Amino acid sequence: MGLFAGTALVTFGLLGGLVQLYAALWPKNDINQAVVIVVIAALIVTAATCRAWPRRYLRRDFDRPEISVVVKVGDLFEQPGHLVIGFSDTFDTDTTDGKIISPDSVQGQFLHRVYDGDQGRLDREIVSALVNTKKIGEERLSDKEGKLSRYPIGTVATLGRPARRYFCVAYTYMQNNLIAKAGVDDLWEALSRVWDAARQFGQRKTLVVPVIGSELARISSLDRDSLLKMTILSFVASSRQQDVCKELVVVVHPKDYDKTDMLELRAFLRTL
Repeated sequence: MGLFAGTALVTFGLLGGLVQLYAALWPKNDINQAVVIVVIAALIVTAATCRAWPRRYLRRDFDRPEISVVVKVGDLFEQPGHLVIGFSDTFDTDTTDGKIISPDSVQGQFLHRVYDGDQGRLDREIVSALVNTKKIGEERLSDKEGKLSRYPIGTVATLGRPARRYFCVAYTYMQNNLIAKAGVDDLWEALSRVWDAARQFGQRKTLVVPVIGSELARISSLDRDSLLKMTILSFVASSRQQDVCKELVVVVHPKDYDKTDMLELRAFLRTL
């Protein structure tokens, strides 16, 4: 509402000045005041509405470095480019009954839409991707269901082929009660490791990421918009140290659109 009112006032001032200038230069011209008022009012409402109307697509291009950041509403898995998928430190994949991993989560959708529900194939590829990564712990079968090996927060299992990579990053700690938890520092570390993996395997192609930390493993100290801003800020800061990719696309799920302040995000992108 503030942006609408501000734009309306600026437009009113600009149009009012133009009318006064016209009247000063051509004082003998008869102007239908009623028509002028209607036209000015229509222009003010149109300009303010166009500027303040919530967007489903935002883009900011940077010169130094030459990168782009896009925020859009859509389906993560329908976007072209490499995808970032959030995992726990145990890289659990079992969506049976939703007890360990929810089938509705991004990770659950990854299994069913990319791997056609073939959990065995996904598990084998994760093991292969992590073969040179040192484990930091091992749970007992009597204490935890699912996978037992633990990896450091920020561990990235890079799956797929050069044309379409999947950067599976551990950003949460899977507790033995199967409730995942994460903190702000965990997310920042995970994002940093994703940018490193993208440098190594991404060939500077578009990188697509969901709003990590906003679902079941929610980082309670940050709301959805703050998580989104944190992702963008981390990417821009890392890109200024060394190129990550040409374009980062952050995808907001359609069901979360009403919970996301796109106008505020647009203002945030302009400040970077």
